[in-house]
Amino acid sequence: MRTKTIKKNKINVVTLGCSKNVYDSEVLMGQLKANGKDVVHEEEGNIAVINTCGFIANAKEESINTILEFVQKKEDGLVDKVFVTGCLSERYKPDLEKEIPNVDQYFGTTELPQLLKVLEADYKHELIGERLTTTPKNYAYLKIAEGCDRPCSFCAIPIMRGKHKSTPIEDLVIEAEKLAAEGVKELVLIAQDLTYYGLDLYKERRLADLLKALVKVDGVEWIRLHYAFPTGFPMEVLEVMKNEPKICNYIDIPLQHIADPILKSMRRGTTKAKTTKLLKEFRAAVPDMTIRTTLIVGYPGETQEDFETLREWVREMRFERLGCFTYSHEENTHAYNLEDDVPEDVKMDRVNEIMEIQSQISWELNQTKVGKTFKCVIDRKEGDFFIGRTEFDSPDVDNEVLVDAKKFYLKTGDFVDIKINQAEDFDLYGEPV
Repeated sequence: MRTKTIKKNKINVVTLGCSKNVYDSEVLMGQLKANGKDVVHEEEGNIAVINTCGFIANAKEESINTILEFVQKKEDGLVDKVFVTGCLSERYKPDLEKEIPNVDQYFGTTELPQLLKVLEADYKHELIGERLTTTPKNYAYLKIAEGCDRPCSFCAIPIMRGKHKSTPIEDLVIEAEKLAAEGVKELVLIAQDLTYYGLDLYKERRLADLLKALVKVDGVEWIRLHYAFPTGFPMEVLEVMKNEPKICNYIDIPLQHIADPILKSMRRGTTKAKTTKLLKEFRAAVPDMTIRTTLIVGYPGETQEDFETLREWVREMRFERLGCFTYSHEENTHAYNLEDDVPEDVKMDRVNEIMEIQSQISWELNQTKVGKTFKCVIDRKEGDFFIGRTEFDSPDVDNEVLVDAKKFYLKTGDFVDIKINQAEDFDLYGEPV
């Protein structure tokens, strides 16, 4: 009978939460591989590392359930060790150690070297940009900064991720070159706040300069911007977007709300008038830009009037992409001192109302695409369809272009010109030309 001591360890990294966590898991896996470790992503392994999310209630619940599931596997003898890292662990480590003691060890978001050590690996500082990507081979996330200096009342990210820390431009270019060498054609730039990029390192906002450096990387065809903050947005970025074909005419700018009393309580540092002006400037500078945003409804003190202001503004602005979420009352945030006074059923009704309006807007905008041809990247084959995206759509969250796989053969990762012949509210159907 084989004993544990001679069994080769296989480390299974399980990722929960957002694209920033995906990136962190990929870096961890790259470090482990460089140390000669057998590492897999969400497959069978006798050592589990769970990278958790602790952002809002649903995400926390999913993370806790996943930890409990692996603790049970450990008790059943299916895994030998369970380690927990990421945002939930950063935020609630003492509570988790008390409530779920069967986890071998908990690590925070900045404790990668310590985690590697218990996995019998060394942290290799020279591995700039080395990671094992878990996304389809044609795109990858490029995290340009960590943490956030914004004081938003509802958000626990600064608690979990610390202050804003930009990665130097030259390091990001090296990372982009390595990704391109692996066949990555699309970079999705992520951070808690893209807008702030460079202020800590260079004493000025340098997002535009970073983009100018990244477009020079051979092999990269699309560069996409995720998570910009509306206050202090560096307008020169729009000029780069307009003039550089590699920069997708796309921006994800979470606005959260628009009623002035709520914006003030949220500590967003802006107003309805300023936000509306900014978006109009975006569209004037880059007329065919797609703007994605996210909104929160049911924030403490949100009146029916506040909600109606938001609802009518959504109708007026006609965002190309929009997500809406219910407010989550998070301890240790500024808003936690306020009374969570909007009933859950009212919150859900408001989400549904906003998304109903957005569904209609999306359907109307998609109808204008019928008969037109778009350059699309093919992400995957699913059932009877090849699934692609235009430059106006980000992976996992936006519209998709479906091509009948019984009629046409397309290669994953290729760019193909597709003529749209049918459109629904969130999907387009087309044929290669």
